[in-house]
Amino acid sequence: MPDDLPQGPLAGLLVADFSRILAGPYATMLLADLGAEVVKVEAPGGDDTRSWQPPVRDGVSTYYLAVNRNKRSIALDLKDPADLAAAQELAGRADVLLENFKPGGLARYGLDYAAVAARNPGIVYASISGFGSGPKGAALPGYDLIVQAISGLMSLTGDPDGEPYRAGISVFDVIAGLHATIGILSALNARHASNRGQHVEVNLLSSALSGLVNQSSAYVAGGVVPLRMGNSHPSLFPYEPLPCSDGELIITAGNNGQFRKLVDVLGIPELADDPRFDRNEKRTANRDELRPLLVERLQTRTKLEWFRAIIAAGVPCGPINTVDGGVAFAEDIGLDPVVTVGSIPTVRNPITFSETKAGYRLPPPDLDEHGAELRRWLAGPRDGRGPGDEERSA
Repeated sequence: MPDDLPQGPLAGLLVADFSRILAGPYATMLLADLGAEVVKVEAPGGDDTRSWQPPVRDGVSTYYLAVNRNKRSIALDLKDPADLAAAQELAGRADVLLENFKPGGLARYGLDYAAVAARNPGIVYASISGFGSGPKGAALPGYDLIVQAISGLMSLTGDPDGEPYRAGISVFDVIAGLHATIGILSALNARHASNRGQHVEVNLLSSALSGLVNQSSAYVAGGVVPLRMGNSHPSLFPYEPLPCSDGELIITAGNNGQFRKLVDVLGIPELADDPRFDRNEKRTANRDELRPLLVERLQTRTKLEWFRAIIAAGVPCGPINTVDGGVAFAEDIGLDPVVTVGSIPTVRNPITFSETKAGYRLPPPDLDEHGAELRRWLAGPRDGRGPGDEERSA
């Protein structure tokens, strides 16, 4: 690796990535972006998402490309003694091991937490499952869509009189990946004091219930079972798409000051002092009366005209874009959302540091692309050198 590429805040950490699909690979990619050396261990057939097509780029699944940059790939058949020995050696050298096998599934290979920690007491061993490692949860298959259904998210998504809908992404896989990353970094920090690692466990259902935030709190703290409201918010109004002359604009007036600014720019300032609408809880309770008054004014101009005027007035609002529009908007405001790694455009790591930086060293690897060099490294002495050190010193 060229010397002028940034050294991230996690430089020097070795991560053994025994995960596949989304939650685990997303977590390890974030760690890799921040400088960790990540070795992606794949079964001989490769990560499942390699075949999740279309869409593709140059014949490779864009799903796979989304979460696997900055990694080295080695294909290991854990039923093969030589490959199993290489996997165990990798686990013995790693600072972090992340896996999302069925709970207990790695025990027969001597790659469960107890076995790995016996050889490598400093290991931070992270497990991601669908429903935890308890006797009832461990038997359940963990897929994001199933958790969206079981957690209640789908009951909150869609029109009030329509069918429940899934989110447009595997949202709880992503949240679980973020929770796993937080857990790993916390355990690494604790290791500074104890010189020992620990087992970090994350499951999709717990991540889902945490990620439902105000909606799960409505039930556990308030005894209220929330139901789907389309694009409306249960506790705020206006906080939804409202129709202009040529389409809808999201408007979010989240407090009394913002509401006053909104009705001022709409030319109906008297509504701010109307006793039906002068506080948020009144606006929420009387939304059916307030909505048509706002819409009447909004339909006199286009969504772009209102977007410019309402933003200038200091009220949050935004157009409803397709994904290409979202990327273009981010580019327009200077967020530089796309980084090209090798020849592969990817969405950049969202974290910005004032000193250390995220880095983009390796494109998503082909299956077993680094197998030969990794096998040589694993067969060599434990001299503190990482699998990419030869490349960095070249």
